[in-house]
Amino acid sequence: MRYIIYGAGAIGGVIGARLFQYGHEVALIARGDHYVSLHGDGLRLETPDEVVTLHVPTVDSPDRLTLAEDDVVILAMKSQDTRGALLQLASNAPAHVSVVCAQNGVENERQALRHFENVYGMCVMMPATHLTPGVIAVYSSPISGLLDLGRWPEGVDERGHEIARALSSSTFDSVAREDIARWKWGKLMMNLGNAVEAVCGREARGGTLTGLVREEGVAVLAGAGIDYVEHEEDASRRGDLLSDRPVAGKVRGGGSSWQSLTRRAGSVETDYLSGEIVLQGRLFGVATPVNELLQRLADEMAREHRLPGSVSEDNVLAMLRAD
Repeated sequence: MRYIIYGAGAIGGVIGARLFQYGHEVALIARGDHYVSLHGDGLRLETPDEVVTLHVPTVDSPDRLTLAEDDVVILAMKSQDTRGALLQLASNAPAHVSVVCAQNGVENERQALRHFENVYGMCVMMPATHLTPGVIAVYSSPISGLLDLGRWPEGVDERGHEIARALSSSTFDSVAREDIARWKWGKLMMNLGNAVEAVCGREARGGTLTGLVREEGVAVLAGAGIDYVEHEEDASRRGDLLSDRPVAGKVRGGGSSWQSLTRRAGSVETDYLSGEIVLQGRLFGVATPVNELLQRLADEMAREHRLPGSVSEDNVLAMLRAD
């Protein structure tokens, strides 16, 4: 199988680099300055144990590739970019190609199923950072990340097992799961802290706001009747597989939303994390004022190209009290 990594940022870049490094056929799809760097100078992968430059074939659009039904397309762009990416992919890819959503949230799989039959969800646990064009760092070694997957919304097949085996041969720990939706909803609950970290800074991640957004999430999923993996089951899956070690003497910065604001990308995926809880709350009559406020603030900061941590946690709490 050939692996097409559509969105070669922090997550996609590490997946593509490791698969390529361990002998699998890979092509990357990137954009902008990142594409220019990858295409010209190669991908610089920085880990706690090594720094390597890998010359992975890279294009700037799926139109530049001839896609076959045996290809596996791994979507790794942010959720706000998925719809446009799928429209491009659908104009060029066979309808039966395998599409794996290695993204946060649960909306990407829904969108992919509008265009493709064989859609897989992937629950990604990987401490990776992409802030500079052409450079990606992963802070866990020897296991780079946990990449469990399954057909969406449920089930597993031989293709899923094949993908899991390829990933497991390339520094990842990957399990093909029947119930991948439970795992992705569980990851979404963890990701509710992303907006807190983006708006208020990394030190706020373990504070009062994170507890409040999670409380709303628990109430919403209970009201919606949605089953999800809770902390104990997630902790058992992780065990001691993931490390968090410095790379070139530097510790990891923030998560995906924090990185988007740091790069001044102009958009952030909060609408598909906090916004998913807001959506489900409105559908099932559960109030979500904390997630609503953080969603609005994160979106404003992204549009205005403001850096993460621009609003203090105390100020956000004051806004909630004022409402």
